Amino acid sequence: MELKGKVAVVTGASRGIGRAIARRLAREGALVCVNYRNDGEAANSAAAEIAAAGGEAFALQADVSSVAEIERFFESLDAVLTRRRGDRAFDILVNNAGISGHGTIATATEETFDRVFATNVKGPFFTTQHALPRLRDGGRIINVSSNLSRRPLPHAPAYCMTKAAINNFTESLAADLGRRGITVNTLSPGLTATDMNARLREDPRMTQLFSSLTALGRVGTVDEVAEAAVLLASPRASWVTGQYFEASGGLGLVLPGFGVN
Repeated sequence: MELKGKVAVVTGASRGIGRAIARRLAREGALVCVNYRNDGEAANSAAAEIAAAGGEAFALQADVSSVAEIERFFESLDAVLTRRRGDRAFDILVNNAGISGHGTIATATEETFDRVFATNVKGPFFTTQHALPRLRDGGRIINVSSNLSRRPLPHAPAYCMTKAAINNFTESLAADLGRRGITVNTLSPGLTATDMNARLREDPRMTQLFSSLTALGRVGTVDEVAEAAVLLASPRASWVTGQYFEASGGLGLVLPGFGVN
């Protein structure tokens, strides 16, 4: 197990990509903190699923759009890790928590704009700020972005902007933390089967469109994205930092009408 003895914190891990990443990190031997915002039942279920498979995990609540809640989260995390491991240090931070923000430039509201930026940009920024005194030298930070950060769609410009900000944040952090041997990378999924984009995937036209633009010709799974996360968290990626790592099946490589599948 590549991560035996390591401790990982995954935000937004009660479902979807975050849950899959938490499961996969635990399978490699890490003790995983499953952060969640609202769905405690799902988060505890994720921790129980990990335990049933022989791993270690626990759930902690916090809405990362609030700095006060982030502070409370890390106080609780300190207590749990000190009790279980003897100190508050951990090794891997996955900034995965995020929300969608639909609305074109003509229809988007200030409320939607502020809410999506608070969770998707302010959340990772201040979560990382509070994590750094606790993150061991040689650790890993993985910021979950989206292929829409580079291939934005007009139906959700605010959301696409937040993910572009994450890409920039990764490069800034990587330059700053290299002196500590901490690697920082962006993990960017393409269209993946999650609850967040269920409405998009329920439209067969959209599923067909994204599949036709993807080299591998289909929608991705959360487990496939999680495999990429484990690679970035592992010792195998010790010389990889400041990179945009896309797990999308080759989305955007196929031109409309020129599919290869």
